[in-house]
Amino acid sequence: MTDVGEVLMSVLSTIRVPKPGDRVHKDECALSFASPESDGGLYVCMNSFLGFGSQYVDRHHARTGHRAYLHITRTRKAKEDDNNSGSGHPPKKKPTRLAIGIEGGFDVEQDQYEEDVKVVILPDRQEVTSEDLATMTDVVRERVSLSMTGIMTADSVSHALQVQQWDGEVRHESKHAADLKQLDNGLKIPPSGWRCEVCDLQENLWMNLTDGKVLCGRRYFDGSGGNNHALLHYQETGYPLAVKLGTITPDGADVYSYDEDDMVLDSKLPEHLSHFGIDMMTMEKTERTMTELEIAVNQRVGEWEVIQESGTTLKPLFGPGLTGMRNLGNSCYLNSVMQVLFTIPDFQSKYVSNFDKIINDAPSDPTQDFKTQVAKLGYGLLSGEYSKPAPDPETQSYQIGIAPQMFKALVGRGHPEFSTNRQQDAQEFLLHFINMVERNCRSGSNPSEAFRFLVEEKIVCQQSQKAKYTQRVDYIVQLPVPMDQATNTEELQEAERRREEGDLLAPTVRAQIPFSACMAALSEPEILTDFWSSAVQAKTSATKTTRFASFPNHLVIQIKKFTFGLDWVPKKLDVSIDVPDTLDLSALRATGQQPGEELLPEVAPPPLMTPDTEVKAPVLDDSTVSQLCEMGFPLEACRKAVYYTGNTGIDAAMNWIMSHMDDPDFSAPLVLPGSSTGPGTTPTESLSEEHLATIVSMGFSRDQATKALRATSNILDRAVDWIFSHMDDLESMDVSEGGRSAAESEGGRDPPPGPRVRDGPGKYELFAFISHMGTSTMCGHYVCHIKKDQQWVIFNDQKVCASEKPPKDLGYLYFYRRVAE
Repeated sequence: MTDVGEVLMSVLSTIRVPKPGDRVHKDECALSFASPESDGGLYVCMNSFLGFGSQYVDRHHARTGHRAYLHITRTRKAKEDDNNSGSGHPPKKKPTRLAIGIEGGFDVEQDQYEEDVKVVILPDRQEVTSEDLATMTDVVRERVSLSMTGIMTADSVSHALQVQQWDGEVRHESKHAADLKQLDNGLKIPPSGWRCEVCDLQENLWMNLTDGKVLCGRRYFDGSGGNNHALLHYQETGYPLAVKLGTITPDGADVYSYDEDDMVLDSKLPEHLSHFGIDMMTMEKTERTMTELEIAVNQRVGEWEVIQESGTTLKPLFGPGLTGMRNLGNSCYLNSVMQVLFTIPDFQSKYVSNFDKIINDAPSDPTQDFKTQVAKLGYGLLSGEYSKPAPDPETQSYQIGIAPQMFKALVGRGHPEFSTNRQQDAQEFLLHFINMVERNCRSGSNPSEAFRFLVEEKIVCQQSQKAKYTQRVDYIVQLPVPMDQATNTEELQEAERRREEGDLLAPTVRAQIPFSACMAALSEPEILTDFWSSAVQAKTSATKTTRFASFPNHLVIQIKKFTFGLDWVPKKLDVSIDVPDTLDLSALRATGQQPGEELLPEVAPPPLMTPDTEVKAPVLDDSTVSQLCEMGFPLEACRKAVYYTGNTGIDAAMNWIMSHMDDPDFSAPLVLPGSSTGPGTTPTESLSEEHLATIVSMGFSRDQATKALRATSNILDRAVDWIFSHMDDLESMDVSEGGRSAAESEGGRDPPPGPRVRDGPGKYELFAFISHMGTSTMCGHYVCHIKKDQQWVIFNDQKVCASEKPPKDLGYLYFYRRVAE
């Protein structure tokens, strides 16, 4: 055999030392979910720094010619009993700090491993240990040692994407603390016996540090907590700081700033309390602090309280299609969505059935290839290779599962939300992923077509009785929740009355909403009070009716649980809806223009103009725009609301916003009439080829795609929405399938292709649903239930179990498939 030193010398020129900015993949195989802890370990190429499992390292060597790999293996150490004080180790402490990875916080200590590292030379897999290196020439030893050290000390890509340490207790000095105004009203607060001055509640009480008012705190999403009286007092007075009574000790207290919307520090707290007769040095803690309450909530997240089927012993499941996914830090929204998608045949056939071909065709850096990473994830979920019990006997109901680090990094890259470790809306991620699939499936099969359907909107002018029909593409049905249709109104009112009276034993009652009421709210005509009619050339009322112009193979229904309260604060509706196992939407099929029905003329409403006809700038009421912005709405949306309601005031603008919040171009810039960036002014040369290709891939011609992009300032989302709202205009274009005008084409004048949609009967059966627990889409936890072989299975990150009581009434996203007739 050739001397190892000579072999190393022959490949020395290909061995690199990682530099700042190099991506080092030392935790996960680029083509599978193999890791240093897997059988066979991980091989990191010492030239490209890509990692490969034992199954794929030979393939990489054959394709690239690279021979030197750093082989990393980790073996789990024997684990001490955390609670066995006789072992010489103290029992594991409960968290006392709302933090991760620091003293007193939640313990995220990684399992302890024995690590072995050596250089391996392919194709014969000759091993070079540290001892071998010591006997080699200085040039070889120094180069190889620097590369090994650089790889092992570099932050891996996955490590850089994870939160290793987080402190939720870091508080900053309030900007109001130094100069806080306190009223000389003679009010003195007793050391105990406090009650809310409005509702007599005796817990969760806050004293305003300006006027000494004692009022109850906010109501939580489950109906517990207070009645919002302290918050309402701030909204009426503007007095910003409040202290939580019962948390005051010589060491401090909970202080909240309503203006800064956060827990804060008050360096003058002893002085501020003394103003109302409270001596900090004599006070004792009688209530849990906000930190302790949050810690309790975080500890309960894995206890399967409501949605997670608490009170039953769930049977763990293992095997193909039953693979858990590790939570990478608030990635449960991604886990739930991808588990459901890979039960759909279109995604399985696109990415898993020809998995070997996708891997063989993968580019030189597969970590950055969408198709490869989606296929890797799909194969990991469906193959069963990673559906094995966790090695720790105490957690064998959990799986080893897969950690979709590369996938999450790729699909989130460049996105302001999905690139972070914050919790996200599962519905928004589903649409984001579908959009990526659309962009990456310009040729061949497109699995997102399984969800795509056409919506017909019919608007009837009540004055002229003339109608307008438009079609748009959609992927999700958003189902409204009519709270006034609750069937247990009396129970809700009684529970509310008891809470207002301070009854601490008042039960939490969930509103029972019939699914039929939700469907009725979806299908009933919407009254448009500010409709500009082209028939009468004036504003009048109209009705808008929405129907299905096509029925998709798979139907996604989103329950619109997240809304705004009267104070415009986002909240989640706590509702139970009797969602059916089977669904027949045939009655909602669109009918199109009826015989004898007249259409509204295609005339645009008169733009708001200044007398200066050269500038043609719209007159916008700045005060109304400012008021809307202060409520938290995007600036461009506020400008459009004021523009399209003709400066008729805040109420009309607010109604416009609430009616258009779900529009895809809600936050897109307002295109001003006569401006150089207005519709039709974008030259063809400046249009994005990627945008053109995306629209063409949906079945439209290049001329049609060009017209849509020109009309929307080259903004893809707006162009797609525009194209489905102007089908009549497009059908009148003389274009052939090749995208040339009819004058240039020798062929006939066939009608232009429309969007590719799969139509069929509107009868469906439920096969999956995603549930959310928490106060908003930006916090809490997601799980999904999927029906497999007539058995409901719950997927909660790494825990996959047979479901005993699937909570179908508490879901957020429901997935139906067409019933074959």
